[in-house]
Amino acid sequence: MKKLHILGLVLIAGAIAALLTLMDDISTYDSIESAKKKEGKFVHIIAKVDTTKPVVYDPIKDPNYLSFTAVDSLGFSAPVVYRNAKPTDFEKSQRVVMKGSMEGETFECKEIVLKCPSKYTDEKAATL
Repeated sequence: MKKLHILGLVLIAGAIAALLTLMDDISTYDSIESAKKKEGKFVHIIAKVDTTKPVVYDPIKDPNYLSFTAVDSLGFSAPVVYRNAKPTDFEKSQRVVMKGSMEGETFECKEIVLKCPSKYTDEKAATL
């Protein structure tokens, strides 16, 4: 075999290995119920913060602990623990995208993305 052929095969094998490694991180949006069935697996969940239950965040005691209850669009709920600072405008957010995994009955959140549609709605439609 020529050196060029060997180099090509090595590059193809490297690309396949990289794709297989990245496939573990690919995730789709799940409901809380389906995330419970995938305990320990990394998932994305779109939910609302349950305002009838307490949001626990004390920046003096522990600035890297946020706990709340999330409810998805199907009505399933779960307690969520986020071990990082509370995102700005967390209370104003209508939806949150949570990335993490279920550990028992609790969702251990690694990242929170806030969805605030009020920023993007037409002001005329809001006044009607």
